[in-house]
Amino acid sequence: MFKHIHPYQPFIKNDTKKLIVGTLPPPRFTTGNLLEKDVNFCYGSYYNSLWLFIEKIHNLNLRYDHSSEAIMQRQNFLIKHQIGVCDIVESCEREKVDASDIGMQNIKLRDIVSYLKNYPSIETILFIGGKSKNGPEYFFRKHIKNYNIKLELVSNETPRIHQFELHCHSASFNNVKDKLHKEPDSKKVRKIKTVSLTSSSGAANISIGSNPFYKQLKASNPKFNTFAFRVLQYSEYL
Repeated sequence: MFKHIHPYQPFIKNDTKKLIVGTLPPPRFTTGNLLEKDVNFCYGSYYNSLWLFIEKIHNLNLRYDHSSEAIMQRQNFLIKHQIGVCDIVESCEREKVDASDIGMQNIKLRDIVSYLKNYPSIETILFIGGKSKNGPEYFFRKHIKNYNIKLELVSNETPRIHQFELHCHSASFNNVKDKLHKEPDSKKVRKIKTVSLTSSSGAANISIGSNPFYKQLKASNPKFNTFAFRVLQYSEYL
């Protein structure tokens, strides 16, 4: 049984507004056996096209290699656009060493809600994948049950949009000089939006092909493809 541990800590800053949430990178990122064009950072697999979509949307000139510059390019982009990354799976076990979500067993989830409370500027969660079993939205739904949180449907079109209320307690102080004397906690309620983007992995191409909107766009332009479909979708949120 292979112990698949997420190799990266969450990448979140104090002013982060959008949080990308996936599952976890392919096993080779845990073992360190990267491919030539992999980047040792979040969504660094060359076969996961997230950074290719972002590069197309923002006309970037990203490197795809093992260099520290390639990592810094991606980190700088995220910081500039107030985007964070916090995949929801901390670890799992696999009988077959591959990257399939369905093959994960004995799954340990990260406490996403705690991160949301610790970083109050976060307004939107971007799930990289839908609600299919062992996808990020699927796990998030399981996770928020522990907090008695429910997702409220906003739009059932692709990408599907929900929202939920997050109740936080914040202590206020009598004055600046005496921060040791706290007044009773006041409850704050934040509304956070979730957007379930089509997965950036190649495996999602089959489901895209059956999407009615994709079929409509393809019919009007035969050169339109699944890459262009996701660029169009992601451009609104990234």
